[in-house]
Order: sequence, then C-alpha cells, then structure tokens
Amino acid sequence: MNRELNMSINVTKPKLLQDVAFKASHYQQTGKEWNWIAPTHGQFDHPANYYESSLQDWNTFPALNSDIECDVVVIGGGLLGSSAALHLAEQGIETVLVEKNRIGSAASGRNGGQLTPGLARWEAETMAEHFSFEDAKKLWHFTSTEAMTLIDNISEKYDLDLQRKRGHITAAVHSGHLDALRDGMQAREYLEDKNTAMLNQDELREHIQSSNYFGGLLDHLGGHIHPLALTRGLAYGFCLNGGKIYEQTEVISIQEHADGVYVSTTNGVIKARKSVVMAVHHASFKLLEQRSQTTIPFYTYVCTTAPLEVDLKELLPTDMPVYDTQFQIDYYRGVSQNRLLFGGEGTGSCWGAEQTHDYLLGRIQHVFPQLKNVKIDFVWSGTTDLTVNGATDCRKFGDKYSIYSVQGWSGHGVAQTVRIGKAIADDFCGRSDDFDMLTKIQHINIPMGRALAPIVIPIAKSMYGIGAMINPGKMVSF
Repeated sequence: MNRELNMSINVTKPKLLQDVAFKASHYQQTGKEWNWIAPTHGQFDHPANYYESSLQDWNTFPALNSDIECDVVVIGGGLLGSSAALHLAEQGIETVLVEKNRIGSAASGRNGGQLTPGLARWEAETMAEHFSFEDAKKLWHFTSTEAMTLIDNISEKYDLDLQRKRGHITAAVHSGHLDALRDGMQAREYLEDKNTAMLNQDELREHIQSSNYFGGLLDHLGGHIHPLALTRGLAYGFCLNGGKIYEQTEVISIQEHADGVYVSTTNGVIKARKSVVMAVHHASFKLLEQRSQTTIPFYTYVCTTAPLEVDLKELLPTDMPVYDTQFQIDYYRGVSQNRLLFGGEGTGSCWGAEQTHDYLLGRIQHVFPQLKNVKIDFVWSGTTDLTVNGATDCRKFGDKYSIYSVQGWSGHGVAQTVRIGKAIADDFCGRSDDFDMLTKIQHINIPMGRALAPIVIPIAKSMYGIGAMINPGKMVSF
C-alpha cells in the first residue's frame, strides 16, 4: 500500500524537539483547564504546556462546514478516539473523526505519561475478586501485556518517536504498605503475570535516591511515554489509512434514525451509516442525555522543572517513573534536558496556577531535599472523571446501530485507552468480544454527582485521610 496516496491530506509525523520552545498554545483554552509557564520565558494569554512545547507545531485540520456521510463517526480526538479511528480505518471502515478543539488538546495531552497496567483503579486483585480465573486473567492481560504491546506495535508500524521507556516503580511511604504491594504482586502472579518484583529499602535506593520510602514494587511491564506524541501518532496513522479529521467541530447531539445515526455539529450534520464512538472522556454526560450518569469530574495537576542543578541520574539512577503509596499520590519521572516531571493531587474544584505551583514545588523538595534551587518552568491542570467502583465504564447501546461510550478513567489508563480503542474497532468488525467483556462490569449511578463534586470529593478525601491517620499501614491511594 502506498501510504502517501491514501492520506486524506498531507499529514506529517509528530516530531520531538531536543528540549522545549516556549510559546503560545495552539489549543483553545476550554473549561477550567489552564497552563502556566515561568514569566521569565515569555508572556502568553494561554501558553503551551510541556508536551506541546516539546513537539514541533503539528498539522491543523479543517472544521466541518457541510453535511457528510460515512460508516462510523468517532467523537473526540484524544487517545481513545484516535485509537478507535485508526483501528477502524486499518480494517477498511470509512471513518470520520471530529474534535471540538484540536487533536490531543484535552486529557490525552495533559496527563502524567505513565504507562501502568490495570483498568483505571481496578488492578489484578480486584479483577480476581469479581471474575472467574479465566475471565480475570483475560481482563488483566487485556489491560496490561496486550495494552503495552499494542503501543509498541503501533510505534513500530508507523515509525513513531514516542520517548517510550520501560519499567516503573511503586514506592511505599509506610512499611505497612509493602504488604498491600505484595498482595498485588501475588494477584498478578495468580493471573500468570510474572513482570513484578518486590524491592526492600536498600534495593529501592538503587532506583530512587530518596529517604522517604520503605521499599516498593518494581514493574518491568509498565513505563512512560510522551502522551501527546502518542495521540498525534495515532491520528497520523489514521490519516495514512484514509481517515478524515475535522477539528474545531463540536458535537451538539446524537440521534438514531432508521437509516443511521445523525451526529449534529455546530456547522454540519454527519450521517453515520453504521456506528458512532463517543470518545469524549469526562464530557460524555453531555451526549448521554437521560442515560445514567456514573462519573463525577475531578482535577489533576502536573509540572515540569527547569533543567536541574544535578544530573537526573543522581535522583533516578535507572530512569524509571515512580508512583508512591500515600493517599494523595506523588508521581514523577525524568524528561528531556535533565528536567523532572512531577504530578499529584486530585481536587473537586480546580486550583489556580499559583497554589498548584507552590504545592508541587513543596512536594518535589519533600521527596528530594538534596535539590536546593529547584525552579519550575511549566505547570498545568487537567480534568478527568471518577466512577464509584474505580473501574472504567464501557457501554454499548443503540436500537439498530451500535453506539460506543467509555468514561471514568480516574486519572489512570494511557495504555488501556489505546487498547480499548482497538477493542471497539474489533467489536464493530466482529473480530473479538473484548469490548463485551468490559461492558459486564457493573457501575452505580451518581445522581447530581457532577454538581456535587466540589463538595463530595473533599468530604471523601477527609474521611480517607482520617482513616489513614488512624491506620497508616493501610494503603489507600486517591
């Protein structure tokens, strides 16, 4: 196949810069999300975050301004939508992808970039509790080994540079948390995953030069990646296979009729002759109409330091990303030009830039007190959504035509999102029942959950926090 001849427009691959170019963002600022850069690097109304700044400016796709038809409409240009669209197009399905902002502008271009196994907050132990051995094993490997392998296969197939690195560590902030980590490792071994190993305190110091931890879990399967490069790479592959993308195209409604599903946008209607994929993450509720609402929103925060005064290898000798086990987790990893990317917290109301900057800087200095002159170049917020049980809510509905929806990522799931995109395409084409497996997980409706999130989340965090103070050896991460 001559890929160039099959491109709907001349789309280039995402290209990483050696470091960053401080600049205004090409994305429109939406909702409560914001970006901040150190004032010494320029004054912009809406600066680019670290991920956008570390990539060359990319393709701009036109807005839809007419009525069109296709087989499948994918709504949302993040990891899920771009993956579903790519895998549909690879199987010869005429697919149109619409995005209200630009490709990768929301959570897929704003997350921490860690590749960890599991279905949102469902890990091996929970899966083994809810399913038979064979079903739990299938679900675990779907969300772990298969998800990681799929990203590697896509990267190789389309020759993408994604800053993919392998391995990650969960570091215990209390000695009692080692028991929970060991239980998780044994559950993975029960489901025939041998990719983990416990680390004592001395062994952990070989990976993390911090005295905060009592040991941890080494996971050879996970790792980290540049999430915006991955999202753009998926969209690039989609275009190579003849897919069409429309940016600045917001979907207003979805209506199923006898001859197809009509997707109404601000400047045109798309008739999907066969199916629609709702890949809009925390905004699904806007299109689900009267269907049950199983998620509530919450806000997350990430920063990237200026180049550090010490070599990153003095902090993270093996270059593995880290999660810790405190209730309000810290997570961090090294990125380009000796910078440290550091994230944490989850709130029901969105913090401002100054409060977030000071909080994350304080956490960096707590974990690595040997850093005396840390400066932060980038800080940004993100929006994700929670389910009650912690698993992702996957749905398939429609009277005559299949309509797919996925929501409730709880701040986890870069690799799994890509894998579920493929599962949607495979389900549509009758190639597997993987997506059906995901729909069997039961979820609880949350009446008024979106309106009450600023109240409910702080109360829940306070209750969990008190529990952690009473029983600090019990591991509960938010």
